[in-house]
Amino acid sequence: MDLDLSSLTTVLNDVDARLRAETGPARMWPTGFSALDEVLSGGLRGGNLILLTGAQGLGKTTMAVQMSRNAARSGRHVLYFCYEHDAQSILERVLALEIGEQNDPQSADLVRVRQAFEGVDHGFGGLAERMADVRGAIPALGRIMEYADRLHVHNSSGNTTTMTVITNAVEQVWRQTGEAPMVVVDYLQKVKLDGGSDVEAERVTVVVEGLKDLSLDAKVPVLAIVAADKEGLETGKRLRAQHLRGSTALAYEADVLLVLAHKYQIIARHHLVFDSGAAERWKDWAVVSVEKNRNGRDGVDLEFRKRFDQSRYEQDGSMVAEKLVDERLYVE
Repeated sequence: MDLDLSSLTTVLNDVDARLRAETGPARMWPTGFSALDEVLSGGLRGGNLILLTGAQGLGKTTMAVQMSRNAARSGRHVLYFCYEHDAQSILERVLALEIGEQNDPQSADLVRVRQAFEGVDHGFGGLAERMADVRGAIPALGRIMEYADRLHVHNSSGNTTTMTVITNAVEQVWRQTGEAPMVVVDYLQKVKLDGGSDVEAERVTVVVEGLKDLSLDAKVPVLAIVAADKEGLETGKRLRAQHLRGSTALAYEADVLLVLAHKYQIIARHHLVFDSGAAERWKDWAVVSVEKNRNGRDGVDLEFRKRFDQSRYEQDGSMVAEKLVDERLYVE
């Protein structure tokens, strides 16, 4: 019997059995960004590959960590493959955003949190003692402990962490927890290829196809940060699907493509002419363009306030009201 073949009767019975066994929307992982979750029909969907791109300094890791923390806080397991930072750096970011979400002007920022972690704050004792004088830090640590065992960080290396390593780590978390974790890869072009070509386009094609297969096999969302090419990073241009670095397979394989941009860099010029003072205000905002979405609406531009001092975005975003440059969006 060919196990790769299924009649629609079999599929219907499997879906019916799964839905009866689930207590909630198990195939959906909320991002926690309400406006984005609405466009994505609830969040990141199991079996989907989601690509997140943008220029340097736009907070791609910040958004990915925040989405991971939100999914873990909602009760889901998350496995974060971090090629750019170590596990302690991820924890520092999570603590800073937990403190920052209290919207207390006297609370700590990421710099203060890092000083405590690195022991250069002139304090004494462990982390709790060193953060005791920071308003809201102790409750924030308590909140982290409520979901810390669901947020798993893999210290990844561009020299050793291949798709095989990624798949094995997912299976390990799955066995240990009884639940397949949402997967985050930061970032895709850093994944080492098991042998094969030295040509970047060919390497990226193999990796993106592997991540797509992983999402389908494990029935989890795979969120991967993707670098852009030189042309896409030019000032005054909108970053688009064709600017993803490495392979056209990136745009093709992705189920969802999210593009980050500084709002002040992509606002239509006539807004600056009639309200020159607004440029400074727009520097505090980022635009998330849903350029591709196989599960619903695309061509949607959302805006979120940046709070990078606290390693976070304000999650209550909204549709962009102003006209942006280069309105044409990628359509598959």
